[in-house]
Amino acid sequence: MTPILIIPGHFPSGEGHWQNLWEEALPEGRRVFMPNRQRPVLADWIWTLEDAIADCEAPPILVAHSLGCIAVAHWAVDHAKPVRGALLVAPLDVEQPESLAAVRPFSPIPRFTLPFPTIVAASSNDPYMALDRARELATDWGARFVDLGPRGHMNAASGHGPWIRGEALLAELR
Repeated sequence: MTPILIIPGHFPSGEGHWQNLWEEALPEGRRVFMPNRQRPVLADWIWTLEDAIADCEAPPILVAHSLGCIAVAHWAVDHAKPVRGALLVAPLDVEQPESLAAVRPFSPIPRFTLPFPTIVAASSNDPYMALDRARELATDWGARFVDLGPRGHMNAASGHGPWIRGEALLAELR
């Protein structure tokens, strides 16, 4: 069974968030508890991800949301543990001037081909990442890009509990 590491974003997911539902429903799924999510430190997030991947009995699939997507890209710059693939959902644009000060240290966003199959799924009305920017990141990361349509930030606040299309994207990486 392929391990699935669920990597959250900056703020808590909230009850009913698709990541929480996947963590409960997928026997091979487990959450990566990123330290200090209110004031994230890039190096701490990278090493937490490194440890979580190292603890897997087989190359995992990474399922990241928001700031977690950016952490995955930073991790991939200097780490080579095998990863089966990554589903990066609603990446957070940490390079924009209006970004929260707490996440700006995650910039610049790494721009290189990720060394594992990747799908970037983004919304056309995400307040934290313009669709064209998400498409550019997908291109830079060598990822397949999926336009989810007007779905907000793909979090509980935008009405996302169960996410059937996301389950289909995850199945592609399996």
